[in-house]
Amino acid sequence: MMRAATLSSFGPPEVLEETTLKEPQAGPGEVRVRVRAAGVLPFDVRVRGGWTPPFIKREFPMVLGNEFAGVVDQAGEGVTGFAPGDEVLGYSVLGAYAEYLTVPADQIVRKPADMPWEIAAGFPGNGQGAHMALSTVGVEPGDTVLINAAAGGFGTFAVQLALAWGAGTVIGTASERNHDHLRALGAVPVTYGEGLEERVRAIAPDGVDAAVDAAGPEALRASVAVAKNRDRVVTMIATEEAERLGLRDVAGARSAERLAELVDLYTEGKVTIHLRATHPLAHAAEAHRDVESGHGRGKVVLTVD
Repeated sequence: MMRAATLSSFGPPEVLEETTLKEPQAGPGEVRVRVRAAGVLPFDVRVRGGWTPPFIKREFPMVLGNEFAGVVDQAGEGVTGFAPGDEVLGYSVLGAYAEYLTVPADQIVRKPADMPWEIAAGFPGNGQGAHMALSTVGVEPGDTVLINAAAGGFGTFAVQLALAWGAGTVIGTASERNHDHLRALGAVPVTYGEGLEERVRAIAPDGVDAAVDAAGPEALRASVAVAKNRDRVVTMIATEEAERLGLRDVAGARSAERLAELVDLYTEGKVTIHLRATHPLAHAAEAHRDVESGHGRGKVVLTVD
């Protein structure tokens, strides 16, 4: 048996409880990973509340979590390139809030020896999301890029990745208390909320070349207003408003190749994450409250002993 943070129903954070489940076994083409840490994402919060996209089955008990880091302890038939004892990070649809999970072997990459477990667990979700969003809008050398909600887990990645890809100026929106954090990342901070368009234009009078939103409809509308080309504006959360505005969707999907590129950037010192908080598996509900507040800086991670 293994410990896991599970849902027996949808609802507030309190529905997340630590229970015991039967350990999964690696099937053909899969590995089983002994989880050391799992990232907590807004996606997890939405599913816990009852939002279930078509690729998620509404079955209980449900184990949330789709980014993790740990040690391979089983390799199924046909798996090559990985063996028990390998330290890895990877992604799944569900299942990471547990001591063990099984995933296809093409959804993991090797963890650098000097990368802390908590940092590794925060890369596969927010990191790949930022990679997909910026790939969709394109980042050319010298571009001015606007990132809304730049101090969060996703935004921190997006700022660093845009700069690593050659952006000349990255403007990041955040509350004033997070402005020093954004400056440390290399961004020009602005306060979000009413008057955002005017504050961005004070920095970029001719507008921005590309914009990525993770804040919501108001920030998305401001992004469109200051963008030179609305085809280079995307949102991660305000999908209904994006449809109303006729904006394109974020293109692409998570992949081991995308994740490996992020890990390479980490080893080169170009991308990392700020850990807002780490919580033990038994305190998954507290971790969800932390993420749900929407006001923190950086990444929330669950640790699994």
